[in-house]
Amino acid sequence: MREPGELDDVDVRIVAALQVAPRADWQRIGQAVEVSASTAARRWARMTGAGLAWISCHPMRLPGVSPIIAVIEVDCAPARLYSVAEHLLDDPHAINVVHTTGPCDLLVTAAFADHASLARYVGFRLGELDGVTGIRSQVATTLHADGTRWRLHRFTGDTLAALQRGRPPRPGTGRPVADPDETDMAVIAAMSTDCRQSIVDIADRAGLSPTTVQRRLARLEADRLLVYRCEVARDLSGWPVAVTLWGSVPPSGVAPIAAQLAGLREVRMCMSLTGRHNLTFTVWVPSLDDVEALETNLTTRIPDLVIADRAVTLWPLKHGGHILDPRGRHIRLVPVGPWPDSKAADAESAFLQRLRDA
Repeated sequence: MREPGELDDVDVRIVAALQVAPRADWQRIGQAVEVSASTAARRWARMTGAGLAWISCHPMRLPGVSPIIAVIEVDCAPARLYSVAEHLLDDPHAINVVHTTGPCDLLVTAAFADHASLARYVGFRLGELDGVTGIRSQVATTLHADGTRWRLHRFTGDTLAALQRGRPPRPGTGRPVADPDETDMAVIAAMSTDCRQSIVDIADRAGLSPTTVQRRLARLEADRLLVYRCEVARDLSGWPVAVTLWGSVPPSGVAPIAAQLAGLREVRMCMSLTGRHNLTFTVWVPSLDDVEALETNLTTRIPDLVIADRAVTLWPLKHGGHILDPRGRHIRLVPVGPWPDSKAADAESAFLQRLRDA
């Protein structure tokens, strides 16, 4: 008999089906998993209620803004590490906050409107926290792969086609993609607490008509301005060990090598960086023994890839905007978005005034 905190094969397939089709009705999810719609819905309610799985969505761009992604390494005084982390977890643009081994204590992935916003965050937010002893930041030049594409189970053939039925087509090559506007952002905000709610409920929350919401949502999904993440507690996924690796590759080889990495089952995230190691990627593997085997395989297949450093995740305190317990169970959501930090802004203004006075 399945224990309350475990997932069986049907649960795994339900999660995987929702990774492919996060807003599909329970009838379609049930058909893919070969259970009734009511069984699929009941099992999903059990998983989400226990924090074993969850779905979220977030914008890829903001009105008039193409956000930059930064990877920030934070060193902490040993007794203050979790105090520092606690201060960061509710920062909406902090996507991930991870306690790791290796080159830093906390590895933070965050989105910013521009470089000035990143400078303000590092200098007047992180730099002012008691217990922070060092900060190093890098900007991602290209995001090659992210967690939205990772699949717990791979459907194929007619089952995959049925799950993908009705998905809006991707924009054609060369077709301009307009930034989301304030109405689009209202739709996304209305969905943030429950991505699977009905069009009518979204419309009611956003103060719009159902027709407007339907049309806007189809465009946001087609243009990949809105992305979904269906996640599962990592220690229940069969891939319980997460490792972030930093690599160096020749500049001309970044794109093809990143494409090879992004195609691997183990790779959850891959991005180019501005630092001395110009590529970083995160892998999920069944055990620590598999890390060395994966590295050996990668460097054999890709001779130009030099693995320079690695960090094992000890506690993913915040993952994709979700705060997790030490076992990776869901606690609560902090919707990803811009954050007007008045304290940091005031400190920056005071600094600028001192520069003017001088």
